[in-house]
Amino acid sequence: MINRSGTLTRLISLDAMRGFTIALMITVNFPGSEAYVYATLRHSKWNGLTFTDLVAPFFLFIVGVSIVFAFSKKLEEKSPKTELYKKIIIRSFKIFAVGMFLNMMPDFDLMHLRWTGTLHRIALVFLVCAILFLNTNWKQQAITGIIILILYCLVMTLIPTPGYGKIMLERGVNLAAWVDQQYLPGKMWQGTWDPEGILSTFPCIVTGITGMLAGKLMLTDYSPTEKVSYLMTIGLFTAAAGYFWGLGFPVNENLWTSSFVLVTSGFAALLFGALYFITDISGYQKGTKPGIIFGANAITIYVLADVFALFLYLLPFGDKTLNKHFVDTLIATGVPPELASLIYALIFVSINFIPALLLYRKNIFIKL
Repeated sequence: MINRSGTLTRLISLDAMRGFTIALMITVNFPGSEAYVYATLRHSKWNGLTFTDLVAPFFLFIVGVSIVFAFSKKLEEKSPKTELYKKIIIRSFKIFAVGMFLNMMPDFDLMHLRWTGTLHRIALVFLVCAILFLNTNWKQQAITGIIILILYCLVMTLIPTPGYGKIMLERGVNLAAWVDQQYLPGKMWQGTWDPEGILSTFPCIVTGITGMLAGKLMLTDYSPTEKVSYLMTIGLFTAAAGYFWGLGFPVNENLWTSSFVLVTSGFAALLFGALYFITDISGYQKGTKPGIIFGANAITIYVLADVFALFLYLLPFGDKTLNKHFVDTLIATGVPPELASLIYALIFVSINFIPALLLYRKNIFIKL
């Protein structure tokens, strides 16, 4: 938000972007039926980009922007870094621990435990990016990000997969999959490979760095309109650069390729710039309230959605689960299967909006 003097006080656009991203994450994670989902609401099977593939990188981009807003003032006040490190480590551990709890539900089978996931990756990206932010300037952060992307590309495209004797980027037989097979504890999401494995976490960190660079831009002395111009211009060129890089190192969310980082970060910057212009500069905020409410307790609502899903997707309701009843009933009335599945997902999002609204109205903000 811009006050009368033109000083940045709080970004409604960032709050809204965070909330809408969580709402979209719930929508795509919990369709009425996995058998009936619009193609763009599924993750890409391998190379390529769908609407759903934007969710995770958008959230990591937001994490990066939030780091800048959370710690810039602390650095200006010369707060002891040891205390800041302690807070960063504790928060990262809590997010990671909640991710482990969700992975164990509902059976709590410790013998077949997965050690990776969405919250795990958020925790690791937050940990590394926050520590990096405390000890580097924006130029050093940008250089670090570029080096990581180049090195990751070289490693994945020049080093043959052991046991195959050749360079491979296919699922389950690429170098990232081999590293996970050798060193990743527990079970992997896809049996022989994991989309949130060890090597792919490094370019994920760069997604967080791109958010930090955007956050640094928002704290400069540039005018609001200049900030929008920079965000939109940089976003456009970054997405274009990712597209052309993708001609040699394909855009791929499962591998979190360097091209994927640039394309999705570019799109995130474009969306952030557009929301900033609409809400914080132009003052049009009618449609942002649901996003702000979701965003106020984003990770909490994400966790609640997983818990609610146990009752709606797993527990029997007569001869089948509740979601199956709902989708089958709509299909029987002539509703297209994919639309029936989407309607159910949107209702599920609305159900999760209830606790989000209650927490927001009571000014309860749960920070992991």
